[in-house]
Amino acid sequence: MAMNAIQLGLRLWEFLWTLLVMALIGNMIADSFSGNPATVNYAMFVSAFSMFTLFYLVPASINIDWAIHPIFMIVLDTLNAIFFLTAGIALAAKLEAHSCSNNDYTLNNEITNGSVHREKRCREAQASTAFLWLAWAGYTASIALSSLAARRSVNLRPRTGPARGARPSMAQV
Repeated sequence: MAMNAIQLGLRLWEFLWTLLVMALIGNMIADSFSGNPATVNYAMFVSAFSMFTLFYLVPASINIDWAIHPIFMIVLDTLNAIFFLTAGIALAAKLEAHSCSNNDYTLNNEITNGSVHREKRCREAQASTAFLWLAWAGYTASIALSSLAARRSVNLRPRTGPARGARPSMAQV
């Protein structure tokens, strides 16, 4: 029961950060006047994929029998962790960790340039990067818990009786 509560807490954690990333990246895309770089579009894909998979992962975390097969939870958690990791790395690398108040930086950076309000777009991108990393931490922890839940739901104990096709011993004749 405690494992389910922890898993649901992690799902809530993942939902929160996914929602914030989706809102911030969506606002960056909406405010854009000259298109968006692939990194921004990829971050939106990651948040949309995460939100879509959470519709399956939340009920499956409540009751492992609803998961159809426990390996699906492990696979989806792993995919989400990989996607959030790569989006966090890509967005952080493209932002280059400069001050959003620096007008020259926001004008020449491909992430921040493309909006009338470059400083606002820069701050949204920096916040999105932080939230991508927090969601990645949640999905990484969920991989471990999903693996434990999968092991608990499968009977790994050996049979207690003799193996099939074994001959009876002399005492049984």
